[in-house]
Amino acid sequence: MESFVRRLKYYGIGFGLGLVFVFFFFRNRGCTWTPSNRVKNTILSRMIVVSDETQAKMDEKGITKKDIVQVLNDGNIDFDASDKSRKNKKYLIEKDGVKYVFTLPYESCISEAFISNSVKKVSGTKEGKGAFIHFPNDKNLVFTDSTSFLACQQDQLGVIGDRQIWRKIQKNGVLDFEKTNLKTGSKPEHYIEFVWDKDTIGTKIVWYKEKLNITSFHSDYLEPCK
Repeated sequence: MESFVRRLKYYGIGFGLGLVFVFFFFRNRGCTWTPSNRVKNTILSRMIVVSDETQAKMDEKGITKKDIVQVLNDGNIDFDASDKSRKNKKYLIEKDGVKYVFTLPYESCISEAFISNSVKKVSGTKEGKGAFIHFPNDKNLVFTDSTSFLACQQDQLGVIGDRQIWRKIQKNGVLDFEKTNLKTGSKPEHYIEFVWDKDTIGTKIVWYKEKLNITSFHSDYLEPCK
């Protein structure tokens, strides 16, 4: 009995030390069941974008793209100051005295990051283009509808396949805020541009089954396809 109690005590000590490591060292990489880390992981599962206006604020404060992503690892979410009751949620996260807002538009593949003290002052950007600062770690995130129309467009553009498109988006892709419609009655439509062989190609994308589903391509060089 004494031996069992001693083993149980050692187990309790080891378990306690494990919890300390998980909570204070691994943070976002562990404890995915906590409300804070569930929100952070949801944001990280999307493409994070910043507008030119936010980029200017970042430059002014000396904040880098890596700094903003790092906020999702060890920043503190202020749930009381966040707007989590609507479909299009906004979360305020603070780190090192700086407050950030991350949007979670309903059924969207993006989260827009802002530097702001209040979620009430934040609404999704409507003009200009946004740079991506984070992508989900998934090589097969993009898929193109298997229609003759899209096959015709891809043949004209010389686009090879979905993985190549995804690599181009990661390398030089931008979000066109004006052509993106997150409030459509069906699925939100995202307009993402990337450069392919010196040609700027636009794509309309919807978030479907946790994948980027390309529904059409756009280019000045495209001829009508049936």
